[in-house]
Amino acid sequence: MLSPPRSLWWETLDEPVSPRPPLKEHLDVDVVIVGGGFTGLWTARELLERDPALRIAVVEQSVCGFGASGRNGGWASALFPVSDWTVAKRFGGDAVVPLHRVLNRAVSTLGEALAHEQIDGHYRQGGTLTFARSEIQSTRLQHHVSENRDRGFGDELVWLNGDEIRDRAALPSLFGATFAPHCARINPARVVRGLADRLGERGVAIYENTTVTAIEGATPTRRARIVSRGGTITANYVVRATEAFSVDLPGLRRAVAPIYSLMIATEPLPASFWESTGFRNYETFADDRHMIIYGQRTEDNRIAFGGRGAPYHFGSSIKPKFDYDDKVFELLEGTLRDLFPNLPGGISHRWGGPLAMPRDMMPSVNVDHATGLASAGGYTGDGVVLAYVAGQTLADLIVQPDSITELTSLPFVHHQSKRWPIEPARWLGINTGLALAKRSDHVEEHQGKTSRASSLLEQLLESFPP
Repeated sequence: MLSPPRSLWWETLDEPVSPRPPLKEHLDVDVVIVGGGFTGLWTARELLERDPALRIAVVEQSVCGFGASGRNGGWASALFPVSDWTVAKRFGGDAVVPLHRVLNRAVSTLGEALAHEQIDGHYRQGGTLTFARSEIQSTRLQHHVSENRDRGFGDELVWLNGDEIRDRAALPSLFGATFAPHCARINPARVVRGLADRLGERGVAIYENTTVTAIEGATPTRRARIVSRGGTITANYVVRATEAFSVDLPGLRRAVAPIYSLMIATEPLPASFWESTGFRNYETFADDRHMIIYGQRTEDNRIAFGGRGAPYHFGSSIKPKFDYDDKVFELLEGTLRDLFPNLPGGISHRWGGPLAMPRDMMPSVNVDHATGLASAGGYTGDGVVLAYVAGQTLADLIVQPDSITELTSLPFVHHQSKRWPIEPARWLGINTGLALAKRSDHVEEHQGKTSRASSLLEQLLESFPP
C-alpha cells in the first residue's frame, strides 16, 4: 500500500484522504482505466459526457492523485513539451497552429469544467510571466515573441519591460519578461481528488490500493482486460494512464524515463510582501534558464516553487526516498531567494515526485480498436492541460471511432515514441543532459555569454529521434 504523498497540496484538502476499497472481484465493464490521475479521471469524465450510459471503472495502485497529478506545480498552461520548430519538422508546418489553438482554449475550458463540476481547485487564470534575468535570456525570449507573432498569435505572447513588468511583478535585476494569458494557477490535489469524488457520484467504480499486474489486449475468444492480485476487469477498452509509473508494468520499463521534479513552499506571506511584490492576478512565473523552474502564488498567499535538478536514477527506478533530495531543496530555496531578495520567513514544505519523459519528449494518445488497448501520456512536466486534452481526445476516439474531430487530428494522436536505450546508456544520456543544462546556466550567469554546453545540449536532445 502506497501512502499519499506529503506535499502542501494534500494538506489543503477539506477532508483526510480515506482510500476507496481495492478490487476484490471479477467485473465486466465498457471501459476500464488504469491510473487515477488527471489523464485517467478526465478520460472517464469525458467518456460520460459523450455517453452517460457507459460502464466505467478506474483502478489506482495507491489513491487517486498519488502521482504527478497530485504533486505538480499547479500550472494549467498551454505549454507543449517540444518546440514549434520540432512539431513542424516532424508533422508538417500545418500542425503547429491547430495545436496552439486547442491548448490555448483548453486552459479556459478546463476552468469551466471545474466550475461545472463544482470543484474548488483554486483555479485562477492570471497568465504566466517568464522573466529575462540576463541579456541572453532577453534575446531568447524576444525571439520567441517574434516567432509567435509570425504565426498569427501576436496577442498571446507579449514582451514587457520597465513599468510594464513592475505593474505585474516588482522584482530586481530583470532585463524584461514575456506574458502569456493562457495559464491558470490551480491546487492540483484539490482538482484531482475533486474529480474522483464527482466521478464516484456519477457511478464510476473507482478501486484504490489496487496494483495491476497485467494489461492484456483482446483475443479472438475474449475482450481486453486488466489483472490484479484481487481480481480482473474485462472491457471493450483498457486505457493505460500511468505516466511515470508505466515503467513498473510488464514490457514498459523503457517506454518513458521517470524524471524527478522537486518543490518547496514558503510559509504564508504577509499582505505587505504582496503589496510591494505584485502578482495581484496570481500569475505563475518562471525564467528562461535551461534548468527549468516554476512558481505560483497559492490561495493562502505562499509561494510554491519547483524545478528540475534531481538526477535520473539508474534502471528507471522509482522509490519514495527519491522524492526528497536535500541538495536540490537547498538549490531551489537559493534560487527562490535570489528571485525574491525580500522574501520573509522560512520554507514550510518540501516534496517531489517523478514525471514521464518519452525519448523524443513527444506526448501521445493511442487507441487500438482491434485489441481494445488505449493509452495517453508522456507530458514531460506539462501535463495539467495536456492530460485534460488527452482525456477528451481518448473519449472522441473511443465513442466516435469512425469520426475525425479537431482533437483526433492533433499531431500527438497515434504517435509512437521509440523506447529509451538500455542501461547504462539511458542513465548516461539523461544525466549528461542535466549536467549540460546546469553548465549552460552557470556560464550564462557568470560569464554573460552563451555556453558551448547549450549547443551540446541541443545536439543531445536531437540525438533522441522520434
